This record gives sequence, C-alpha cells and structure tokens, in this order.
Amino acid sequence: MKYTILVIEDDPDTAEMLRVYFGAQGYNVIAAPTGKIGIEKARNEKPNLILLDVRLPDMDGFEIGQHLQSDIRTSRLPVIFVTERRGRDDRISGLKLGAVDYVTKPFDVQELRLRVRNALRRVGSQNNPVTGLPGEKITSDRVSLILESTDWSTLSITVQGLDKFNEIYGFVARDDVLRAVVLTLTSAVDELGSIDDFIGHPAENRFIILTVPNKLNKLKQKIEHRLNQAMTYFYPIHDREAGYVQLGDDEREEVPFMHIATVAISVGDVQISGTDELMQYLNRRKRL
Repeated sequence: MKYTILVIEDDPDTAEMLRVYFGAQGYNVIAAPTGKIGIEKARNEKPNLILLDVRLPDMDGFEIGQHLQSDIRTSRLPVIFVTERRGRDDRISGLKLGAVDYVTKPFDVQELRLRVRNALRRVGSQNNPVTGLPGEKITSDRVSLILESTDWSTLSITVQGLDKFNEIYGFVARDDVLRAVVLTLTSAVDELGSIDDFIGHPAENRFIILTVPNKLNKLKQKIEHRLNQAMTYFYPIHDREAGYVQLGDDEREEVPFMHIATVAISVGDVQISGTDELMQYLNRRKRL
C-alpha cells in the first residue's frame, strides 16, 4: 500500500524538501500552502497522514486541527504538528486536538521519517480504533468469503446524522454513540444470531453483520428497535423535549436527531458477483 501524506506548509522550500524526501521514500505527497486549501485537500484527497505547520498565513494550525476534528471525513486522520513553538502549552494544545506527534523546527528529516512511519503503523491497525471491531479490509475479506457460500445474509446498519451530531457535540460524544451501537449489535447477535456471525465496522457511521438467512429478520427488527430508541438519549434533555436540535439565535435551524437505516440482503435476493458489487448495492439501498 502506498501511503499519502498531506503537507500543510506555507514555506515553499520546506514543502518542496518534504515532497522530494518522502516521495523518495515511496510516499505519495500532496502539498497545501494555506490552512483553507489544506482542509479542502484533507477532505477530498483522503490522505493517510497530515504534516501540519502551526504558523500559516491564513489560519493557526490549532484552528485547522479543530476543523479536522469536527468533520467526520477527517476526524480520524493522524496529524503531526510541525512548528517552531517549543512551549509546553503549545504541545499540550496540539495533543488535546488529537495530534499523534509534535515536532519542533528545525527538525531532523530522518527522525521525522521515523515518526511518520510509526504513526502510520499505529493507525494502520485493521480494527477500528474506537469500537475495536474489524475495519474495512477485514470486513471486505469476510464478505468475499461468505459470497462463496450458498447460505448467507448481510445486514448493513448506518447511523444517519452522525456527521451533524459530531459537528454539534464533538468527537468525544460521537465516539460514545459508536461504542453504544457496538454494545447493541453484539448483544443482539449473542441473543438472536448464530455462532459464526461476524460484525464489522467498515466506515465511520456504518456497520455490517454477516449472518445466515433464518436469523436475518429477527436481528434486523431487534437492532432497529433498540438503536432508534437509544439515539435520543445522546442529546441534552432540552433537545429531547423539543424532539430536535435547535441551532442559531436569530434564524433557528432545526436539526433532526440521528436515526438508524438498515439494509438486509440474503443469497438469492439479487445477483451479486463480488464484494464491491455488494457494497455498492448496500450503499444504493441505504439512500432509498
């Protein structure tokens, strides 16, 4: 796998040096000279790691870190702050924003390479770091295996509105939601599933259960009932009483609560030739 590093750095000489050096190490390197461009590239280019300068012409690096944390598309990207600031408070500020490392200038580029490598190894685990469930690759591998069987079913569970919830209440509250979903799924599978059932977490707001056809409907009904009931309890009492989240002072935006969308499919329901086709089918059905 070829990792992509996003370098958010306004000094063209430093940015070019990092591009050339890490490119020679086998990385794909993309650069952004401002915070605004860096945030856009983080969202659109899907890098594996970000090297973030703290002093930029348009935004403070810590402010960029807050933007990355508040967006579900970028909240789990590992960030290494690179800066002249050596103060303890600055380092703590970076770590509070979820930074995996903090490097001061001038830096030894070989030491930086080792820090990048170690950070990628830590986040490269095939299990989701919050839920502990198998991530995208393992889930995809298990789907490939069950498609070879003649007796399989898949239940896709999506937490609709999780990105907006994260934007309003923060990543700590979002992680609490994800862990609660896992407890519900594992409890339902233990109660109603089969011994070989598999639960995966291939995307931020999405879970997959692999089971057998005669277990599918009861699992689906139980999970929908439990999770849709549970979602309201993650909101403050005044929001629960209103039935939605109110944003703004003058023109109020009414944000609906999170809810659960499920898609169930069993062998024979549709013609599926491979893992990618199954995942695309589940994505299409989720939006219906």
